[in-house]
Amino acid sequence: MSEHDREAAAAAGDERARSAPAEATGPDGGELDGVDEALALVGPRPGDAPAPAAAAAGGRAAGPATRRHRGAPWAEARALAARIGRAAPPRTHRVPLSEALGQVLAEPLTALCDLPSFDTSAMDGWAVAGPGPWTVAGEDAILAGHGDGGPLPDGTAVRIATGARIPPETTAVVRSEHARVDPAVHQLHADREVVTGQDIRPRGQECRSGDQLLPAEALVTPPVLGLAAAAGYDELVTFARPRVEVLVLGDELLTSALPHDGLIRDALGPMIGPWLRALGAEVLATRRLGDDAEALHRAVTTSEADLVVTTGGTAAGPVDHVHPVLRKAGAELLVDQVAVRPGHPMLLARLAPGRHLVGLPGNPLAAVSGLLTLAEPLLRGLAGRFAPDPYRAPVRDEVHGHPHDTRLVPFVHRDGRLVPLHYNGPAMLRGTAAADGLAVVPPGGARPGDELEVLDLPWATWTPWTPSDEQGGCFT
Repeated sequence: MSEHDREAAAAAGDERARSAPAEATGPDGGELDGVDEALALVGPRPGDAPAPAAAAAGGRAAGPATRRHRGAPWAEARALAARIGRAAPPRTHRVPLSEALGQVLAEPLTALCDLPSFDTSAMDGWAVAGPGPWTVAGEDAILAGHGDGGPLPDGTAVRIATGARIPPETTAVVRSEHARVDPAVHQLHADREVVTGQDIRPRGQECRSGDQLLPAEALVTPPVLGLAAAAGYDELVTFARPRVEVLVLGDELLTSALPHDGLIRDALGPMIGPWLRALGAEVLATRRLGDDAEALHRAVTTSEADLVVTTGGTAAGPVDHVHPVLRKAGAELLVDQVAVRPGHPMLLARLAPGRHLVGLPGNPLAAVSGLLTLAEPLLRGLAGRFAPDPYRAPVRDEVHGHPHDTRLVPFVHRDGRLVPLHYNGPAMLRGTAAADGLAVVPPGGARPGDELEVLDLPWATWTPWTPSDEQGGCFT
């Protein structure tokens, strides 16, 4: 199916959904909303915001995949995906430090020893006992990693290296640059006042054994790995990475060479898996199934993944098989279309307890929209990650909006403002490839200076390089 046909089919499906009669009713005889029913299914968690009102969602009932509802509001669909992820039973495992980077602690990090575990020299210099001047005791220095050589006699000094264990009875450490030795009498003199305890890191200065260093749900970063190692850990108990399988649909897709004879290159296969890994997922496989309904059914019903992500086939065209396959598999549609452009034919379904499917549209930027709307918050919950603090920023230029739906538009940061990028059509990736994130544009659009919600991309960095008119004409 061509990209044009996919968009036309999606629009037709959207219109059918708007005109279809309601099928589900609540206890009072009123229409049930699919988002609310799904929220009731997973239940609230401590600290969750109240469920959105049914009237705001304007949707149809979730449940067996034979039911369809109007597109859910973008913010509510995204919040629902996050809540479902948080409600899923967490999987935890014990992993060596070398494999824990980027995961989330499933239990608090508690010190297994004092840090430091003994009095330590903070500087290269001299360990001294009592008031100076001090008699130099021998030629050998006390080095890091060597054992206790016994107490330091009063009135003596010994060379000591940074990190070495302080001898008992030591008064202070005198830095090498603050001391001089009289070789004639083998005496050490300090060039400035010596204060008891100076340049000594006392045992337990950073923490005591049993102190909580980090709470559960803290992200394991490189400094966390260093702290855990210092505190005595060889392994950490973390939330297991959500297992994801990617199913790429469409007979028109090529995996190599140039497009020809109505065939196009597959842009989603190379993109979706790495994007999901950047979101903290373990990607089990990326499989290309074409437009084969039976192959899709087998893949969906036999997958061992926590989340199956499909690309394409979510609309109502003759080879759009996702909805029929979900009906056959007995899945529950939790979100069926979202009021967002591009990407409104996206969907979220429950395959079984703890197993879900996110259906992404086949157009590349529409698929990105689905990733950020449904897959990213769901995976964040499954991985035990907190949502980043939301923020808004003013937009530099006017941005056209959809009359009724939210728009997601690629942008770059420039002087504290959001600069929208060209090439933001559903089938385009050129703008997103240069973007720092996507701006959330409300229905009706935005004027210069309006503050918009920002969705940062997981790998975006504030680098000096940004596209310019001369470098491809990306700016609007």
